[in-house]
Amino acid sequence: MSNRVNKYEIIIGLEIHLQLKTKSKMFCSCANEDDKPVNTLVCPICLGHPGTLPTLNSEAVKQGLAMALALQAQINRRSKFDRKNYFYPDLPKGYQISQYDEPLASGGYLLLSSDGHKRRIAIERLHLEEDAAKNIHKNRQTLTDFNRAGTPLVEIVTKPDFRSPPEAKEFLQELRLIARYLGVSEADMEKGHMRCDANISLRPIGDQKFYPKTEVKNINSFRAVERALLYEIDRQTKLWDKKQAPQITETRGWDEDKGETVSQRSKEDSADYRYFPEPDLPPLVISEELIQEAQSKMGELPQAKEERFAQEYGLNSKDARILIKQKEWANYFEELMSELQGWLFDRHDLGADSQQAIQLWEKEKSKLSRLAFSWITTELFALRSISGESAKFPISAENLAELLTLLYENRINSSAGQTILQRMYSGADDDPHHIAESLDLMQIDDEASLNDLVIKVVMSNPEQVKKYQAGKEALLKFFVGQVMKESKGKANPQIIEKIIKEKLKK
Repeated sequence: MSNRVNKYEIIIGLEIHLQLKTKSKMFCSCANEDDKPVNTLVCPICLGHPGTLPTLNSEAVKQGLAMALALQAQINRRSKFDRKNYFYPDLPKGYQISQYDEPLASGGYLLLSSDGHKRRIAIERLHLEEDAAKNIHKNRQTLTDFNRAGTPLVEIVTKPDFRSPPEAKEFLQELRLIARYLGVSEADMEKGHMRCDANISLRPIGDQKFYPKTEVKNINSFRAVERALLYEIDRQTKLWDKKQAPQITETRGWDEDKGETVSQRSKEDSADYRYFPEPDLPPLVISEELIQEAQSKMGELPQAKEERFAQEYGLNSKDARILIKQKEWANYFEELMSELQGWLFDRHDLGADSQQAIQLWEKEKSKLSRLAFSWITTELFALRSISGESAKFPISAENLAELLTLLYENRINSSAGQTILQRMYSGADDDPHHIAESLDLMQIDDEASLNDLVIKVVMSNPEQVKKYQAGKEALLKFFVGQVMKESKGKANPQIIEKIIKEKLKK
């Protein structure tokens, strides 16, 4: 495939629907919830009964504004709702209330980072609309669950700026992260909280013309987005090679089991939907106060947090990225670093704002942040994985910080740290210092005691002593290991090594 693709440029644009996390539906008071018995979250308004009137959900507007601001979009102070007309079993009114020519926001962009370079993906528009019901195809029948009908959606349409399937996948993952940080949507594709239609076409390298596109629907995972687009690239490349390039826009569905797209219909354009202004809703006017309120509640976004973690804590970009993938992880790390910073200043009896404290922090922050990152992403994540915990950490940042200070000062070794962490995780004892003492895990730092252990090991291994003194320095690890064995793992290895080197000098 790759040789053929090199002759053509890939053009991809995305249409993303995010299910908003409001308490009620877009135009009625029915609960906006998942996993309820079918057709129980319904009322005359979302079922489209004659004579019913919609009322706009103000919280959905605020959440839409938050997404627009996060994407640097231009908020349209006046927008309106329209009726998008089509007949299908999942649309009880025979039309969908959406926004057409005057959307909530226009323009904007999202930056993608790859190999140290940033690429800007432009946004065409962002608008609000209601969701349709859910059709369930089973035993040659189509059943309809209207619980989802009227659920608030924000639709984000990108420019055709993607040039590869991995780029499209990365964009969706970044969008999900933003939505979760803002708290406007879980954006879980597998649960239908985020749905994506991908538009794709090819053109000869160097050509600036846009050719008829294919819209791929029924994509319900990040992996499926990438696979569906790769399949379409291969399919359309073969058509171009045969001089049979697509002549009309087409809608195709992704068949996950077969790993291929299947033709559904020629794609509709706006005229087919007979848009006209929704007569039952007044224009949506956005005040400056509402925009300011949305901005004040946004908080720090993922990319900004990633850059700050790298600068403020000395993390590399890869490690910072791992931490910010879930807001709870990032917040926990930040609490932990605050505790460690406070301990460091107290240890040296320094005020937090003093010049000495600032210099000390600059010197030690990378070591402390690496220690914190390592224990969060290896030991703590491993315990969470075993116990089935999802996001919350059962050990407070204060208690984990105390454990890390014991490691930092070499008062316990890593093996002892793991034992203590397991006890803390099980809730047996919150105090790592108390656990270390009760289990006799504190390292032996007393040089006189360690000197006796080293002498015993040296006296017991005369042949190894001769080989070491003859130049086989790798045996140093052997002697350290023997002393650690004698001390039942409690000896400070750095002090042991120093004593052994002194004892075995010629």
